[in-house]
Amino acid sequence: MTLPVHAYKLPEISPRAYQHPADRAATAALGKVPYLDDVVRKLIALGYERALRAASLGAAVRLGQHQLPHIWVLHREAFNALDIEQVPDLYMTQFPLANAATIGVDKPVVLLNSELVRLLDDEGRRAVLAHEAAHVHSDHVLYQTALIILIRLGGAARLPLLAGLPLAAIQLALLEWFRNAELSCDRAAALVTRDPIAVCRSLMIITAGEAAAELNLDAFIQQAMDYDEGRGLDRLTRLTQDLRLTHPMPVRRVRELLAWVRSGEYDRIAGGEYIRRGQEPPLRDEVDAAQDHYTKRVTDAFSQAGSSVSDVGQQLSDWLKRQRPDGEGDAG
Repeated sequence: MTLPVHAYKLPEISPRAYQHPADRAATAALGKVPYLDDVVRKLIALGYERALRAASLGAAVRLGQHQLPHIWVLHREAFNALDIEQVPDLYMTQFPLANAATIGVDKPVVLLNSELVRLLDDEGRRAVLAHEAAHVHSDHVLYQTALIILIRLGGAARLPLLAGLPLAAIQLALLEWFRNAELSCDRAAALVTRDPIAVCRSLMIITAGEAAAELNLDAFIQQAMDYDEGRGLDRLTRLTQDLRLTHPMPVRRVRELLAWVRSGEYDRIAGGEYIRRGQEPPLRDEVDAAQDHYTKRVTDAFSQAGSSVSDVGQQLSDWLKRQRPDGEGDAG
């Protein structure tokens, strides 16, 4: 029997059930950077998350039963589908770029840009909200919040408290990780909506930015199938562009998602056969090659910023030693 969307749930599903291999490998590669986790958590403790939250939510409207309740319902349904009890607050802010973000480590919140709400219908909004729910479900919020802080700070190297940190190198490494984490969340969005094509359509509309009713999804999917990273100069150009992108190319996301659906994994998980929380098996040996690949990608990201992994590790260690042990400080 097909359950109505609001009642659909994947009980105790583990994020490992839908995690993209590139996400797993990139996360492992990031974990090999000495002291990175400690520095990221220190940035949070020093008040940068608090400042980010205040700046983001001070110019946004909190949605709920009395503010766009139909969107709030979609948000709650997404978290219910992934069997997450605590539903984060949902906000909307005026911004001309269609996007959404999840910020906050201990108490995450989801922030929608008004342009995204304008462009998408309820099926598209459901897909985006499901994608953001997957970031919470997958514990992406620590690195994700740190990345947003670094992007917002911009010229943060001038702040005395951050002197000595290789901020550009950290940002590029987190961007490399985040682009792969996005692929996992696209899979989760397909599971939550029970409609991979709706996820593809939302990506098409966000990419085009207009004329949603006139766009041809079949043509966009064919474009995704034709997309090739290429070789030589073309490939180099794309790799250089990727270094500054927060998200993978939309056509690549569509191609990756549909390849996963065709593999049969989507149907298997939607049918109830998946890894449960607390029952995750050890990581398989065959991911080692992928880990090597993404370790090199992270290393290349550091090289782009003029650093090496060992140099970055030393700088992170030196910076941590200079911080007061009580963690006092402010975002400046």
